[in-house]
Amino acid sequence: MNSTPKDALDPTLARIEANPTYQTLKRKRNGLGWTLTILMLVAYYGYIGLIAFDKAFLAQRLGAGVTTIGIPIAIALIVFTVLITGYYVWRANREFDRLTADVLREVR
Repeated sequence: MNSTPKDALDPTLARIEANPTYQTLKRKRNGLGWTLTILMLVAYYGYIGLIAFDKAFLAQRLGAGVTTIGIPIAIALIVFTVLITGYYVWRANREFDRLTADVLREVR
């Protein structure tokens, strides 16, 4: 728990929120977050849509085995999730952490 009174933090918070670097950080981070969220929704709902509306397509066998087209698509969806998560972490480490440090340095 923070022992600093709330009134003592308000000027610091106000300086952070007014800081142009913070506004840039917030805009970039939110933009990336929404973009990746939309990509995930399209991918997952697209797959669910295929399951709901085109089961025959997903049920097609690959070669003479028991694996169907749906399995590699599902695996690709999982890999896609890992990749965009990795991309977010890469951007956060490379760009967002630097901007956060800049904001803290400018506000102090």
